[in-house]
Amino acid sequence: MRVLVVEDHVRLADSVARVLRREGMAVDIAYDGTVAVDLTTETDYDVVVLDRDLPGVPGDEVCRRLMREPARTRVLMLTAAAAVADRVEGLTLGADDYLPKPFAYPELVARIRALGRRSQPAAPPVLTSGDLTLDPAQRVATRAGSRLPLNPKELAVLEYLLAAAGRVVSPEELLERVWDAAADPFTTTVKATVNRLRSKLGEPAVIETVPRAGYRIA
Repeated sequence: MRVLVVEDHVRLADSVARVLRREGMAVDIAYDGTVAVDLTTETDYDVVVLDRDLPGVPGDEVCRRLMREPARTRVLMLTAAAAVADRVEGLTLGADDYLPKPFAYPELVARIRALGRRSQPAAPPVLTSGDLTLDPAQRVATRAGSRLPLNPKELAVLEYLLAAAGRVVSPEELLERVWDAAADPFTTTVKATVNRLRSKLGEPAVIETVPRAGYRIA
């Protein structure tokens, strides 16, 4: 899942990003509304975590612009204003959810995951292929009943490939959806991660390489 955190309090933004990355999400950060507009123009995010009170372009205007885009990015508004009228106003602008500050990180993660599921075609709560099973909510993958020792990035790649349901996924698509903007598009990071994942999944092989096209799980 690709997420943009838009928050002008640097420590809070960085803290949110760290938590979401530990959950296997690809996270970019914008510390003001102007940068947020630029990033959302360049990248289709699954979820934007958006503070309303921003320097540059206000959060409300960022939300309005996102609502005009053909790609349906889900918006979770974060704000210190917790009154009912503020929540109603934020939702009226087009936001999909609203979480007042201060908030609990487990709740934030759960809300982002729920919005992320709504931004994509419907998928089963547990992804399977043969004896391979992945529970996205619990962040647990098993094969033949044994838990697999996957790190967050490997889990994210496996989840994306399983959700593709046999469709060939290019390395470029994986890089955009599973890694953040800091990833170097000219590195072999996708290939290296897939190779580690293959090794941990064991035999018989689950991930198929389609020459000059990408990867898929049949």
